[in-house]
Amino acid sequence: MKLTIDRFEGNYAVCEKESGEMINIPKSELPSRAKEGDVLAEVDGHYVIDQSSTEKKKAEIEELMNDVYE
Repeated sequence: MKLTIDRFEGNYAVCEKESGEMINIPKSELPSRAKEGDVLAEVDGHYVIDQSSTEKKKAEIEELMNDVYE
């Protein structure tokens, strides 16, 4: 399962599942460098940043933004 960090609220990261469902995950369970927009994968019961998926998602968003402003 992969999740995308939508935003932080207090001690929680509000994350979107691939299904579109939103869930709250305590910040203490995330890597210390996790930030909004990062894609997370669960590996052996721990969340890790999926760098490849994060970069792909950011590129897709940039492309959409460029299309809007062109």
